[in-house]
Amino acid sequence: QVQLAESGGGLVQAGGSLRLSCAASGRTFSNYAMGWFRQAPGKEREFLAAIIRGGGSQLYADSVKGRFTISRDNAKNTVYLQMNSLKPDDTAVYYCAGTTYYSGTDQGYEYNYWGQGTQVTVSS
Repeated sequence: QVQLAESGGGLVQAGGSLRLSCAASGRTFSNYAMGWFRQAPGKEREFLAAIIRGGGSQLYADSVKGRFTISRDNAKNTVYLQMNSLKPDDTAVYYCAGTTYYSGTDQGYEYNYWGQGTQVTVSS
């Protein structure tokens, strides 16, 4: 079992930046590829980014490519999502998730563990 806890959400103006963190506890963090997803009210869950176990390769959704950066620190059991140039459309609850897939995946159903989410609100 892996427990995930997101932090770093909040209210930010359009054009601003936030860095989300996801701290993992339980089983060996480096055994899991990690991903970030979000869900806005009335919308389906959306894949944002994934990072492989060792951190050397990342996958991004087109909607955030060039604005968001996923990274991880296996020594700290933490995965991050740096979000720049935020837009009101980025307003959502953001979730981190862990999967046993080596390279990560953009399919939510492939993730075994999920955090409780952190709210990000971008004002215009």
